Amino acid sequence: MNIAEVKVSYTTNNTEKLKVTNSKTSYDVLLACWNKNTIELQEEFKVLLLNRNNQLLGIYPLSKGGTASSIVDIRLLFSVALKCNAHGIILVHNHPSGNLTPSQADKKLTNKIIEASKILDIVVLDHLIVTKNDFLSFADNGLM
Repeated sequence: MNIAEVKVSYTTNNTEKLKVTNSKTSYDVLLACWNKNTIELQEEFKVLLLNRNNQLLGIYPLSKGGTASSIVDIRLLFSVALKCNAHGIILVHNHPSGNLTPSQADKKLTNKIIEASKILDIVVLDHLIVTKNDFLSFADNGLM
């Protein structure tokens, strides 16, 4: 009988980690990494992974969708967060339309992720909606 062996490892070669102190810092980091040629074309969902000191461990591109939506697999989101030993996460997606108003689906998804995060002891610090020129923070606007 062959049984698969599971190995867990964690390595980082990043000696200087950027500390995320507010929503503007998150937006600036994300915008620097976002493909400016597709930010107004295709919706994408990304996750900022942070350590206990709110230092950036990395950015995970969770999904790409169409012009108006993107599928978010919550199991995959948390599997990545757990593998990175993240203490906190910041959810981010763009609105290709340029409209920063969160949809009912955006709010429902955020609440669903927050509920799941409580069981895993991972803090959802914010959810940003980004465009090429601006952003909306759920945390700053009392939406979390």
